[in-house]
Amino acid sequence: MAQVYVGSDESIEKAIKKFKKLVDRESILLEVKKRRYYTQPAVERHEKMKKLERKKRKKIMKTKKMF
Repeated sequence: MAQVYVGSDESIEKAIKKFKKLVDRESILLEVKKRRYYTQPAVERHEKMKKLERKKRKKIMKTKKMF
């Protein structure tokens, strides 16, 4: 759980900014979106494989552009 301690001399806006940064850094919102709906393990594996394939393709294209 993200917690932000606010000093007596800090403004609320600054505390909110710190909180948002902390939430982004810990990727809390991504986790919430991911867990919003149940996905079957087979579907998760399939999505993971597709992601890896895209990553490979992107890397290959990047190396081709260099030469």
